[in-house]
Amino acid sequence: MSADRRTRGADAIRTVLSFTFRHWRRQWRLAALIAGTIALATFADVVIPIFAGQLIDALALVGQDRDRALELALHAFGAMVALGAGMVVLRHIAWSAVIPFSLRIMSDVAQDSFHRVQRFSTDWHANSFAGSVVRKITRGMWAFDTLDDTLLLALWPSLVVLASSVVLLGLHWPLLGLVVAAGSIAYVALTVALSVAYIAPAARLSNAQDTRLGGTLADALGCNAVVKSFGAEAREDAQLGRVVAKWRRRTRRTWTRHTRNATLQLALLLVIRSSVVATALWLWWRGHATPGDVTYVLTTYFVVHGYLRDIGMHINHLQRSVNEMEELVAMHAEPLGVEDRPGARPIRVAAGELRFDHVTFRYGGHPVPLYHDLSVTIRGGERVGLVGPSGSGKTTFVKLIQRLYDVTEGRVLIDGQDLAGATQASLRSQIAIVQQEPILFHRSLAENIAYARPTASLAEIEEAARQANAHDFIMRLPKGYATLVGERGVKLSGGERQRVALARAFLANAPILILDEATSSLDSESEALIQDAMERLMVGRTTIVIAHRLSTVRTLDRILVFNQGRIVEEGSHAALLHRPGGLYRRLFEQQSAVERDQRLGGMTA
Repeated sequence: MSADRRTRGADAIRTVLSFTFRHWRRQWRLAALIAGTIALATFADVVIPIFAGQLIDALALVGQDRDRALELALHAFGAMVALGAGMVVLRHIAWSAVIPFSLRIMSDVAQDSFHRVQRFSTDWHANSFAGSVVRKITRGMWAFDTLDDTLLLALWPSLVVLASSVVLLGLHWPLLGLVVAAGSIAYVALTVALSVAYIAPAARLSNAQDTRLGGTLADALGCNAVVKSFGAEAREDAQLGRVVAKWRRRTRRTWTRHTRNATLQLALLLVIRSSVVATALWLWWRGHATPGDVTYVLTTYFVVHGYLRDIGMHINHLQRSVNEMEELVAMHAEPLGVEDRPGARPIRVAAGELRFDHVTFRYGGHPVPLYHDLSVTIRGGERVGLVGPSGSGKTTFVKLIQRLYDVTEGRVLIDGQDLAGATQASLRSQIAIVQQEPILFHRSLAENIAYARPTASLAEIEEAARQANAHDFIMRLPKGYATLVGERGVKLSGGERQRVALARAFLANAPILILDEATSSLDSESEALIQDAMERLMVGRTTIVIAHRLSTVRTLDRILVFNQGRIVEEGSHAALLHRPGGLYRRLFEQQSAVERDQRLGGMTA
């Protein structure tokens, strides 16, 4: 058992328990009620053996004074029944209180985790499997249920029994109290040491593989259309088989270590039991204990033995819960990425003027910034196209306007208001975005369109769909606006998804519009419908179009040409075409030649 393993395991337990107790503090009254009632109920288990011993001594008096013996026996019997009944009532109260206690915590954990994940950075989401994240949250949430039960209903009463038994036995026979105390301490120490340094490292690896298994399943199922298109079902089966095989190896190792741990615990319990019984017999032989006393000792030890045996199981459950919560707790420790600053205020957009004021920006720890001292202004209501080679900075430009990242230096302003001082929710509610690959929820068409404004009436939703040239195809569907679109809108064609996204933007009615132009892969009819809707949508709004096909920016007011994070050219389509040796002109001529060759190839075919 290396020191590094012990340190890591102890750190994990401290971190998870600290996280747990923070949630307990939100319901401290309920936690105190559970702990108090279960302690009283458990103490009854410790006291009952005393009366069991008195009952045996009373039976021994039958030959001398039957009436007195009966009186003492009934007194002991009545006390045992009363203690048993009290224990039943108190445990029922504790177990009943644990239900709302755990459910509230589990609900809070699920909601808090979802809240954080929703606000993590774009990079975080790009580097995470959605299926793995879901598995971390759900596994950690259910581990809370086990952890609450283990700490409050299992380990806590076990500690009460051990401490009470040692004290009561020690008051009568110090030697016996010492034997029970030493055995209990040795057993608990062995169990904790094995759990932290032997079982936990293996469990941590098997949980990580379990997370990967969930991510692999979600990835393959989410891309099932691609799998089918390449007839790659067997290949995906093989890929999952490799992941499952590694999961099986790691899980087998974890379970094997649990089994070995249980065997060692049983062996130590046998030693402790033998020592206690031998000590009790020695005390009886020396005349320091009556048969009733021996009965009391044995009965007490059987109670202690049961709790000790269970402590081993409870500590294993505790460690397993800690392992299963580690990834969830680590997720709560991660920074959100972009956060609202203290005192952030809602932004108010009127004209919609956008200005980059000496902006320098670098991704993560990149030593070279993408933008260096970039300054540009887009007037309110102006329609501007962003063009340039891949990686030139077009997409980053729009992400900074949405404040998906914070600038390294300088400011981004809307109507003179620094975005860094605005609340993110108010900023993004003022910006409508139609992405190149629209993402829809597996909900109805009406819900997807109304996502921009959940309070919209059906009449407003239908009007937005008409503006986006989507109403007709929606009405041809069997359930119309109540039609479920499938995961990520898979039931709709690319053109239909685009028109639903445009309808969402119409309904948002935001003063700033961002279009990630996406008509290049559509058929001519869908392209015409979308271009018509986009022209209507741009009217009266500050519009930024990320152009993939340069023919789509001809009618815009201005074009910004990006190259390696700099705006190297700007002007109208006609002005840029007449610039000799210009980048825009070269890109336009190259794209026109490719499109001409494609048309000729199609005619030849």
